[in-house]
Amino acid sequence: MIQASIFPGRYVQGAGALSRLGKEASRFGKNAFAVCDPFVIESIIPAYEEGIKKEIEIVFEKFNGECCDKEINRIVELVKSDTSQVVIAIGGGKTIDTAKAVAHSLSLPVIIAPTIASTDAPCSALSVIYTDEGIVDRYLFLPTNPNSVLVDTSVIAKAPVRFLVSGMGDALSTWLEGRSCQLKYANNFAGEKGSMTAYALAELCYDTLLEYGVAAKVSNEAGVVTPAFEKVVEANTLLSGLGFESGGIASCHAVHNGLTVLPQTHKYFHGEKVSIGVVTSLFLTDKPAEIIDEVYEFCESVGLPTTLAQVGLIEPSDEDLMKVAQRACAEGETIYNELVPITPEAVFSAIKAADAYGKSRKKGLY
Repeated sequence: MIQASIFPGRYVQGAGALSRLGKEASRFGKNAFAVCDPFVIESIIPAYEEGIKKEIEIVFEKFNGECCDKEINRIVELVKSDTSQVVIAIGGGKTIDTAKAVAHSLSLPVIIAPTIASTDAPCSALSVIYTDEGIVDRYLFLPTNPNSVLVDTSVIAKAPVRFLVSGMGDALSTWLEGRSCQLKYANNFAGEKGSMTAYALAELCYDTLLEYGVAAKVSNEAGVVTPAFEKVVEANTLLSGLGFESGGIASCHAVHNGLTVLPQTHKYFHGEKVSIGVVTSLFLTDKPAEIIDEVYEFCESVGLPTTLAQVGLIEPSDEDLMKVAQRACAEGETIYNELVPITPEAVFSAIKAADAYGKSRKKGLY
């Protein structure tokens, strides 16, 4: 049995890490092209631009908001005309995935500088491609992970708390899905079996969230960097990234993908919808009561969704929920990495049960 693990070339985390961007980029060439969230260009870059430009020639381009073929192709043409030698992403998950896809198209190195800790996208050799309308279209598997990842926790600490919490929702799935893949000997994103390193990191991710999640949220609310905040940012970004990619994913992300077929969910973050996938997976895979309560208690303590209403689905019809279940069970989906029999009917029932339990807990019935 062949095992494989995949990692980014370099990971740097801490307050002030973004100040190293110019020096880091200069390792790969003299000209850089940075794809940035609009907020980044307006409110973050001005504090760092002078120092970055001392090290490298750089162009800052606004990201248009969706990681879709249209946006990827637009930026590819801009990078070509600029003859840049390295692509940089500064922003959130979709900005990051777009920059990775652009760099892949042009066979260029890529540096990732996340400004929020809302997903595990920064470290992975994967871009999630959406349609123009925001529905998950496909996974783009990249030949290599990012060359460098710079995580400036002083920037992330100033971001809205909702981003950090969403990242916890994404990270919360890592061990649950990784454990399913481990037991089923399912392939990871390297196309091989996961290593004990990957599964150990995935479990550490879960344990870190449960121990430090609330304290990290409090730190974020205060806009300050603390040891607990650093730990959860690392869990959301590095541990989750390494754990999901080298361990594998299963039903939590498949249910997320199913939720994207309903337009009401589009304004909610990736990790918030993954959180619904997490609680659904508990019922789908028949987890023990103590694990179910542990996960629900954690989600409630940090403010992660545990009911469909919290991701925009107010009294959804059974027809709509069956659409979610059918998309989650699409051919080739990761839900088949679970050890239980998978059918749309089983997923539909698990979604309904998870929602009902979440509602009951909010009413104090459990």
